Order: sequence, then structure tokens, then C-alpha cells
Amino acid sequence: MILIINTSGTGLEFVLDEHYKSLNLEKQSIALPAETENFLSECGATWRDITAIGVVVGPGSFTGIRMGIAYAKGIAMGLNIPVVGISAFDLYLAATPDAFVAIDSGRGDFFVASPQHAPCTMSIEQVESEQMKCPRTVGHKPFDLKSGVDIVRKKLTDGNIEPVVPMYLRPSYAEENAK
Repeated sequence: MILIINTSGTGLEFVLDEHYKSLNLEKQSIALPAETENFLSECGATWRDITAIGVVVGPGSFTGIRMGIAYAKGIAMGLNIPVVGISAFDLYLAATPDAFVAIDSGRGDFFVASPQHAPCTMSIEQVESEQMKCPRTVGHKPFDLKSGVDIVRKKLTDGNIEPVVPMYLRPSYAEENAK
């Protein structure tokens, strides 16, 4: 069984096979271990049933992403199973491979990727121009985390397992303010 964990937003999301759970919480860091255990129990699974963990690496909440990756790596190390990074772009493009993905960053620009664009940030003016090169634009609605299971499976089958690191498309607030 593949467990998918998403801490890139304001809450927690989990997928295990066909099971899905979303929690809107204020303290992800406090809730993550207990809620993961609760989710596995609700699914009738134990840690021994997990063969791999997929974790959303971004873009999204700077602290949430780092926490989710650290948690997934710690659990995977203890279970001696692989941990696989999944970006929000992977999830959107799995459902609509020909799309232009534009995710509002909340800071006046957009996180963007498409078949023609490596993940980057763009201004609204750039998005308005570049999105016309693709038949549709996505990113304004939540992605389907359930597709993460197939993405992880494919990466494991292809041997395409890269080190799991946060997807940073720009400096953090702290880095920007230190200049």
C-alpha cells in the first residue's frame, strides 16, 4: 500500500489506496503524527502494510512542506521503505497533461508549469500570455491527491526516485527580508 501525505496547504490530506481524508487544522505539526495514525486505523491498515510513502514537495506552504517531507522521510527510514516526492504540478498534469498550471502564490504572482514550462513563477501578465499556448489552464481548483498513488507507482517502476527535497520556486520571506 502507498501512503500519500500532503502538508503543502493549510491542513492535512492523506490517501491510502481508494481512501482519502482531508483535515482543516491550525497546527499541522502537532496533528500530523496522530492524524496519520488515525487515518491508517480508519483504513484498517498498519504501518507494516505501507510499502512506500509519497509526499507533496510543493509549491505551497514553506514550513508545511518541510515538515511533511521530514515526517515522511523519518517514517520511511524507520520502515525501510522508499519515500517519493510529488509536486502539485505532477498532480495537476496527471489529470490534464496538456494543461498550463497556474497556482496563485498569494504574493502577487503565480507558480507555473506546463509541458512547455519548467516550474517557475510568473506575473499575471506573463500568465495571461503564456497560458494561451496550452488548450486549458488549471490550478484554480484543488488537485486530486488520489492520483498521487499512480504517480508514486510509476516513479518506483521507472526507478525514477530522486532525493525528496522541497520545491522552492523563490526565496522564503526570511531570505527576502535578509537582503
